[in-house]
Amino acid sequence: SAPYTMERSVSELTETALLAPVTAEDDEPTAGTVTLTGTYVVTENRTGKRMAAGKRNVSASYDRPRQEFANMRAQRDASNRAARELAELLRLAIAQDMSKG
Repeated sequence: SAPYTMERSVSELTETALLAPVTAEDDEPTAGTVTLTGTYVVTENRTGKRMAAGKRNVSASYDRPRQEFANMRAQRDASNRAARELAELLRLAIAQDMSKG
């Protein structure tokens, strides 16, 4: 059996970062930002003691073209970039926390 249990969660927030005027009355989003937030808790199974816990945020920006498919693809690519970076940050944070305990 494993000595530790880790609970983790990731949430995503997509926001419009820049609006450009298209007409006198309308604006069109031209840039976006994807923010991923990851949380973790590592617990020792034998004692139930919390060994490590934390939260990390990563943002990735992307251009929002007018074509719907291109916009969806750009957002997905930004999410993938942020996910890779978040995974590395969490790995390092957990290793650091565990080395202290």
